[in-house]
Amino acid sequence: MSHFDIRKTGGRIGAEVLGADLSSELPDSVWSQIHEAFLEHKVLFFRDQGIDDADQLAFAGRFGPLTQKHPMMRTVDGAVQVIPVDGADQRANHWHVDISFTRAPSLGTTLRSVTLPPYGGDTLVANAAAGYKDLPAELREIADRLWAVHTNHAEQPRLGTERGEQVRKAFLAKRFETAHPVVRVHPESGEPSLLLGGFAQRLVGMELRESRPLIDVLQAYVLRPENTARWTWRPGDVLIFDNRSAQHYGVDDYDSHQRVLHRVSITGDVPVGLDGKSSYVIEEGE
Repeated sequence: MSHFDIRKTGGRIGAEVLGADLSSELPDSVWSQIHEAFLEHKVLFFRDQGIDDADQLAFAGRFGPLTQKHPMMRTVDGAVQVIPVDGADQRANHWHVDISFTRAPSLGTTLRSVTLPPYGGDTLVANAAAGYKDLPAELREIADRLWAVHTNHAEQPRLGTERGEQVRKAFLAKRFETAHPVVRVHPESGEPSLLLGGFAQRLVGMELRESRPLIDVLQAYVLRPENTARWTWRPGDVLIFDNRSAQHYGVDDYDSHQRVLHRVSITGDVPVGLDGKSSYVIEEGE
């Protein structure tokens, strides 16, 4: 292994890991530093990794049990834990927390570049813990008591193609609704963060029209430029973000060019609010 280093890419979010070869098993001493940086920086970037699906699965598996099958999205043949994030299927150009419409959103998600467009297609990641920290005390007191209903029917951008409509129809075929605390406590760091994103449709006890302004105000603190990182993909790149304290967005600015990333997610736990109460299912796959 070459010289190992972890360098911040921004003051509030993101770090690049240098000198770690993800095609081999990382020594425990290196792994512990990567895990610590993962919790601190919310998203880690790795350049020049000549790895395949098996290597990606092994790396993601160091963080916890892998998600076996996404409830709606197609997977790679022979590897149900690998999802091809293909721009011809759908484009996730909205801020979201992976599968937050289920009771246990992903712990984290790894993405690996497979086919890249000649321009565009960056990935944005936002620090939801920093967003919470930025809230004025008066607004934080309100957020601390709120719960939000997350559903896969809240926001699903249209691609405008026949294939895209087929994928969208499959994504919406079953309805999932889960109530999560707007402020969740990180199970490892104890850090509070805002659990929102595009799947957060309304606030518990409020109508949609009453919910939107409050959700939008809170979400705006997460998405402040200083709380976000932007990654421009190159061949061999891998990233992993902490889905428990971050949101992400795939920028749809690569026209009709092909863009494919392989996604492997780590199984998460049930979010818990500041009051110790856990998320609960309202509707699941009906």
